[in-house]
This record gives sequence, C-alpha cells and structure tokens, in this order.
Amino acid sequence: MDSDLQSAKLDSLQTLTACCAIYGQKELQEFLPSLWSSLRREPLLQVFQTASEKVEAECLAALHALSACLSCSVLSSDTEDLLDSFLSSILQDCRHHLCEPDMKLVWPSAKLLQAAAGASLRTYHRVTSSVLPLLLEQYTKHPQSSQRRTILEMLLGFLELQQKWGHVEEDESTLLSLRAPVCSVVFSALTDPSVQLQLVGIRALTVLGSLQGFLSPSDLELVVDHLIRLALHEEDSQSSKAAMEAAGSLAPNYPKVFSGRMVPRLEEELQSEREGESPRDHRSLRQRCLQALAAVSIHTSIVRETVPVLLQHLRKVQKGSEAGNAQDMVSVCQSLHRVALQCQRDAEGCWYYHQTVVPCLLAMAVQAAMQESAHPLLGKALLKEEVLAAMVPVISAATTHLSPELAAQSVSHVVPLFLEGEVSFLPQNSFPCSFQPFEDGECLEAQRRLVVLLMAFVCSLPRDVAIPQQERLLRELLALSCSCNCPFTATTAAKCFAGLVNKHPAGQQLDEILQLAVNRMEPGLAEGPRRTQALTLLLWVTKALVLRYHPLSSWLTDKLLGLLGDTELGPAAADGFSLLMAESPDVLHKGCHADVRIMFRQRFFTDNIPKLVQGFHGAGPDVKANYLKGLSHVLNHLPKPVLVTELPTLLSLLLEALSCSDRVVQLSTLGCLQPLLLEAPQIMSLHVDTLVTKFLSLTSSPTMAVRIAALRCAHALTSLPTTVLLPYKARVIRALAKPLDDKKRLVRKEAVAARGEWFLLGSPGR
Repeated sequence: MDSDLQSAKLDSLQTLTACCAIYGQKELQEFLPSLWSSLRREPLLQVFQTASEKVEAECLAALHALSACLSCSVLSSDTEDLLDSFLSSILQDCRHHLCEPDMKLVWPSAKLLQAAAGASLRTYHRVTSSVLPLLLEQYTKHPQSSQRRTILEMLLGFLELQQKWGHVEEDESTLLSLRAPVCSVVFSALTDPSVQLQLVGIRALTVLGSLQGFLSPSDLELVVDHLIRLALHEEDSQSSKAAMEAAGSLAPNYPKVFSGRMVPRLEEELQSEREGESPRDHRSLRQRCLQALAAVSIHTSIVRETVPVLLQHLRKVQKGSEAGNAQDMVSVCQSLHRVALQCQRDAEGCWYYHQTVVPCLLAMAVQAAMQESAHPLLGKALLKEEVLAAMVPVISAATTHLSPELAAQSVSHVVPLFLEGEVSFLPQNSFPCSFQPFEDGECLEAQRRLVVLLMAFVCSLPRDVAIPQQERLLRELLALSCSCNCPFTATTAAKCFAGLVNKHPAGQQLDEILQLAVNRMEPGLAEGPRRTQALTLLLWVTKALVLRYHPLSSWLTDKLLGLLGDTELGPAAADGFSLLMAESPDVLHKGCHADVRIMFRQRFFTDNIPKLVQGFHGAGPDVKANYLKGLSHVLNHLPKPVLVTELPTLLSLLLEALSCSDRVVQLSTLGCLQPLLLEAPQIMSLHVDTLVTKFLSLTSSPTMAVRIAALRCAHALTSLPTTVLLPYKARVIRALAKPLDDKKRLVRKEAVAARGEWFLLGSPGR
C-alpha cells in the first residue's frame, strides 16, 4: 500500500478488501493503526492532485470493508471493542479538518468519514453523533454561499447514508435529535440567492422526505410551501425544474399533504389574473403550474385531484380568444400526457385516468368541430393540427396499458361515436348537430379532422381486444384516405387504416381488405389530382405489412421502388423509405402493441437493396437522386454491424451520393459514413483520396447542417491508419482553416475539433 507503483497499490487495496470478508477483528487487530495510516493518505493527497482517483476509490472501499468487518465481530466481555477505537482514530484525524477556515481538506476528510459510516448502522450512529453537530455549527459560522454549499453537500452525504437503514429509530438516531437544526439549515439553503446552494438544498430536502418519520406535519407544510415557491416563482429554471422533480419524488410518500395543500395552491395560481403582469410572464407562470401539477401526479389519490384541474383549465383556454391559446392547449396536453405515463404503473389510476380524460377530450373536440361547421370563427384553436397532434399521445398513453376487459368496454363506446354518431357516453353531450366524420360534405371537414383521435385510441388497443364493426371502419378509413382533400386528415386516415391492418388476424377478411386497398391505390397512383394521398396510403400500408412479414409487403415495396423513377412522386417516394425504416411515434410501434417482427430492417435491406442499386444504374439522370436518397435512408436506419458487412459492395454508391446536389441525400450519406470510418477503417482506407476530396468540398456547402456533418466526417477520418492519412495532412489543415471563420458558431466549433485532430496526426504518443 505504501508502494510508489499505482498497480501495486490497487492490487494490495483490493486484496485488503477481500481479506476483510474472511478475517475477523482478532487477525486485523495488530495492523489497524498502520492500515488506517496508509488508507487516509490517498484521499488527502487528492487535494494536491498527486493521487490517482482509482487508488482513492479503492482506499475508500477498503476502509468501508474494514469498518464492516469490525462491526460484524462478536465481542466477549473481556475483549476490547476494536470498532470503537478504530472509529475514534478516524474521527480524531478527520474532525479537525472540517473546522479549518480554508476548508482545504474538508472533502477528503468527509469522504473518509462517509466510507466508514456507511459500513453498518453501528458505525453510522458512532460517526454521525460526532460529525453532524459539527457540520451544522460550521454551516452557521460560514456566511458565504460557496462554503455553505460545500458543508451542505457533506451533510447530504451523511443523510443519504441514513436511507440505507430505512426507518429513523427514535432511541438511537442522532438525526432525530438534530431534526430542528437540520431542517433549519436545509430551509435556509432553499431561500439563499445562490442557485447552486438552492439545488443542493432541494436534494437534501428530497432525502429528508424519504426518511420515514423524520419530518413533522408542520415541517411538511413548510416543505410544500418552499417547493411551490421555487417551482413557480424562482427565476432560475434549474431550481424550478429541480423543485418539481423533488415534489414528484415526495408526493407518493405524503399524498394527503400534496393533494390537500399543494394542488389547491397550484390551481389558485393557474386561475389567477395578476394586474400589471405582462402576458409573457403570465404564460410562463401558467406553464410552470401545469408542469408542477403533472410532476406531483404520481399517486392515484393525487391524480384524482390534478386531472380535473387540468381538464378545467383546458376548457377555459378553449373558450378564450387570445392569440396564444393554441400553444396553451398544447401545454395542457403535454402535462396530461406526463400524468398518463405516470398512471400506467397502477391499474386503478390508469382506468380512472382513461375514463375521465378520454371522453372529456373527445367531447371538447366534437363540440369544437360542430361549432366550426356552424360558426367558422369559434373553436378553431382546438382543431389546429398542433393541438390535435398533442392530444394523440395523451389518448394513446391512456389506452395502451388498459386490461383487455376495460379496453373492450371503452372501445364499445368510441368506435360507435365515429361510425354512428353515438354521443351519449360523452360528458356535456347536448351538441347542436350530429357527428358524422365519415360522411361527405365540405361543412364536415372539421369533423373529419377528429379521425386523428380515433387513430390514437384504436391503434393503441391491445391486440386481443375485438373492435366492433372493424370491417366497416376499415372501409370508411380507406375511402377517407383516398378521397379527402386535407393532407392532415388523409394521412391520419391512412395511418389508422395501417395500424388496424397490422394487428388484424391473418385470413380471408384481411386479404379482402388488402385487395380493396390495392384496388384503390393503383388507379390513384397512376393519374389524377390525388396521387399524393395514394402514395401516403401506399407507404403506411407497406410499413404495416413489412413489420409483420406479410407476403403482400414485397409487391407493395416493388410498387414503391417503381415510383422512384416518377418525376412527380419520385422525391416523396424516396423519403418514404425513411418512414418504412424509422420508428413511428404514434402508431405501428411496440408500445402500442403493433405486430413488429424481430430484424425486420435487416430483412428489408436484404430483399430490396439489390433492387435499389439496379434501379439506380438503369435510371435517367433526372431521377438518379431519388434512388440515392432511398438508399441512404435505408442504410441510415440499419444496425451498423450489418452495414459494415455490406460495405464493400455499397461504398462506391455512397461516394457517388456525396456528389448529389440534394442536401437530404448529402446529410443522410454523411451520417452513414461517419460511424463507418470508426468501425471499418481498413475498408474505408482504400477510398481515402475520394473521401478527403468529398468531405472538404462539402465543408463549403450553403447548408449549415451539411457543413457540420462534413466536418464531423473529416474529424472521423483521423481514426484511419496514420500512414494512410499523412500525405493528406497539410492539404486538410489548409482547407479546414476556412470554416474556422464560418458565420455559424456550431460550424466553427466542429472545424476547431477536426483541425486540431489533424494537427496532432503523426505526433509522438498518438
């Protein structure tokens, strides 16, 4: 342990730790003073930056093991309590460092004390009874925020150790006897102007709240008041966010306090109208209230209080006329979504949330759509794409974790709402006219937009839940996706159709529906004003079938490949390959119970890359870029080990893609090449001349994202063998001088990093 060799120190410390698990105090007694003398050295040397962090960590682990070993030894009446004398030595050597004015050796001493204290409940009581009063005294003595932060962080370390032992025992705990001064110190940190001290105080508050029986009822009320103040009114967003997270951590431990004290206060703040406050400040306060309501909605009893508040605020915003109320609605939906995710852990909370929120959102949307049909100036905010899109994850998250029985109960109401206009299950269901989203007529355009909410619901149901009138629903969605002039509605209908088809059991019914879809798509793709809608339907149905390895997916993919040669639809068809390979956020993913087979991307790659390459070589110059774009999208979503094995056959095509003028192709290709430079340097070395030329050329691209990607690739080039790169060193360094003066800071940052690596190329030790 006293060796100058780091490896010898590490070996001996690890051996000592292992010995402590085997030997007892009888064997260790003789060596305890010298062991402590050696163990304390490394943490103290860290102050002067002469020790290794690894050695320090092993020293602390060995001290912990020694203390644990002595704690477990059985004492007889005539033997000395070695643990007490050992801890006395540690306290004697470390305590005085906690009181030094310059606080230089405070942290190393605290680490040693915490390592010993964490060994057993006995060592914890012995160390904390001596150290905690001293730390509280030092906190009061030091007025500077930075010093107080250091002391509070040490105090926090000891508080966190108490969590290991669970409930605070009244007769033994030093902590309980110091409850008043500990709480006073933590509360004072929460009101300090220093944000960093506040953050440590919030962490300490969270730990205190987790210690069962520590905080008194009056302390808890103060805790809630401090958290509300920090979450809503603290200027610094760090403190505000930390306070919300702390409230979320503590709420399950004290549901009555949070639902009875915090939720009403947040509701009051949400509804308040302050005179003289700017609209921006008022919106910021509302935003924080919404986030705080969501953060504390962990326990079902609290959810029953917060959800009605959030829904009431959504209704209030819907009736408002201010310009920003669409953004306010999105904020409420984001909070509702967070609550939905938190409710998924509890079956009772999940069902309460679902049957409260889903009918309410549907009722508000239906009401707004009918007002829009009759009075075009009313209810518009709720029908905006961004608001409806924000409702989708709320309904989806409220549905995915329902039991099959409860899901079946809910689907028996929601599907008839859209097919039959059956509104009886909705709250406040006295609507001015009937709800007919699948009927024709321009005045029903607003109602048709609500199919997005149907999609969020039915595409999130468990696979074994039967959907009433499913065949009729599929036909209506198919017709809407092909005939609707609104791109948002047509896309939504296509996604909903695809989500249902993906989960549909194999058999004659599915074959008939798919044949009907093909019969609709083929003439639509051939000619006419709705070719884009037909392509959207083709893409989503293809994705639905590719995921489940359906035989028709090959035919549909070939159809899509054929469209790459179409001058009108080709670019959109090429972008469609990204849709096929990427994870979809709202439908057709495992989270919503879609049928997603393992390694579907690899299978798609194997089946279709040869066709893409062949199509590229046979295509005219005006559509070649479409094939390159499709290829780069597929490669970008492929697992890198698979891509490396196919690299020799595809690299020449990727290099050609860099010369394409389409920035999407350039970005995708650069994103594909960067990891390959790191993972397949030998293969990439064969093309180093072309790679250097292409990357340097693209550092002058008019598109910022392309310049950044090219510089990252130039940086990644340095992972190739040095002997291959040295002939290009001077040329690259000269070329990278230009982007150092780029007008965009992010470009300059990448240029500095890349040029620095090239400067160091070939230097000793590299």
